[in-house]
Amino acid sequence: MSEAVTKPVPIPDSISAPFFDGARQGRLMLQCCAACGKWSFPVRERCPHCFAAKLEWRQASGRGTLYTFAIMHQVMNPGFASAVPYNIAQIDLEEGVRMTSNVVGIPNNALKIGMKLEAIFEDVGQDVSLPKFRPVTG
Repeated sequence: MSEAVTKPVPIPDSISAPFFDGARQGRLMLQCCAACGKWSFPVRERCPHCFAAKLEWRQASGRGTLYTFAIMHQVMNPGFASAVPYNIAQIDLEEGVRMTSNVVGIPNNALKIGMKLEAIFEDVGQDVSLPKFRPVTG
């Protein structure tokens, strides 16, 4: 009897915990520098713009634009076999950072560069949720 293979789940650490805590609550949390006021992603200990160690967690709008995407047809990890084909998207958030995620709620062949998106959150583990994005309607 074979055991089902599941997708890998991120393991939050002390630096990324606020991001994952926010996601579990349905909020997109990003770091913003108290020194220069610029947002940053991915999670880090110092501002990539001014190198100050004054990053604060703030709730982001969750809105963005599809910058680019690729459709994955190959099974690189057995945990993703049932999801193939799926999209890997880069989203330019209103806050000025780019995030890699997936666009959901739309067929892959309907994805269009520049389309407006909004964050939603998908439970992927016992205590882990991840931001995904869906097209903005209306």
